[in-house]
Amino acid sequence: MVSAGAKVRHRLRRVAAALENAQVPYAVMDDHAVALRVSRVDESAVRNTRDVDVMVRRSDFDAVKSALALSGFVHRHVAGMEVFLEGPNAKPREGVHVIFANEKVREHDALPNPDVDDSERLGNFASSHWTRWSGSS
Repeated sequence: MVSAGAKVRHRLRRVAAALENAQVPYAVMDDHAVALRVSRVDESAVRNTRDVDVMVRRSDFDAVKSALALSGFVHRHVAGMEVFLEGPNAKPREGVHVIFANEKVREHDALPNPDVDDSERLGNFASSHWTRWSGSS
């Protein structure tokens, strides 16, 4: 269990470093964004998740693909989502899921996602105040 959590945090750090090195604006989303905030108050309340959700602008997606490929990630389009895997045999549920800024994830969502500029720096990451659930009906 500890090893699994460490692998996910390592994946998150690799993604953030790759995007920052390529100067691609991004924001960590969903479970990791919540965990970053919760950890500031009570580290024992943080829960692990298997995937990493990162929000980028669609106009930056080619730069995202290049940056993550340089870091060893493999791009796949799976079940309507853009996903980056840590190798060709990795499981999409353990991958890096891309969420596009200024777009709705699902058609029935009440609001589109915010822009990546609507994020704040938490530790080593740009993190959104927003989760996919906060914009859903």
